[in-house]
Amino acid sequence: MVWRAEVSPATLILTPAPSDFEVVAPIDPVGLGSILTRHDHADDTWLVIGDATGDLYLRFLSPLAVGRPAVLLPMDAAVELRLDVALRFLRRQRGQRVGLLPRALQLTPLQRARQIQLLLAFDIHEAGGTARDIALAVNRSWQATLPAVEWRNTAARRHAERLLFDARNRVKGGYLDFLRGK
Repeated sequence: MVWRAEVSPATLILTPAPSDFEVVAPIDPVGLGSILTRHDHADDTWLVIGDATGDLYLRFLSPLAVGRPAVLLPMDAAVELRLDVALRFLRRQRGQRVGLLPRALQLTPLQRARQIQLLLAFDIHEAGGTARDIALAVNRSWQATLPAVEWRNTAARRHAERLLFDARNRVKGGYLDFLRGK
């Protein structure tokens, strides 16, 4: 998966170092771990490198950035997260022990489960499903089998509708909050 670097502080932006600098460590993407995704574009290259401590998202602004890498560190609201990601990359590049991603960039198991429910609810709705279908598939609720009169006042129906509401918001752009570490 490729994220816009201006949105995701987890994406490390690499550019060619100025010619005045002596660069001693060119990047060997294969040596950093298993390449999960590679996207080559005319101007840049995106890599996702898998690791147990957290995947590494790299954006090379030029093919020269591999041989003469320099980290581009925008001074935005997420500069500290970007700096943590850059330090993780540097440690990894040197073969040192790398810790987990910064906490703000990690999903908790509860957040991950919630996002899976939201995606499932959205998929069911997009396929023509109703709140009752969402309650059956996501919540596995017996209340979804009640007659319509009783179904109207159930907690399962309200929960399914909240899931769908949140899912729509997430799909419309709310997912960017996770990318920004919020």
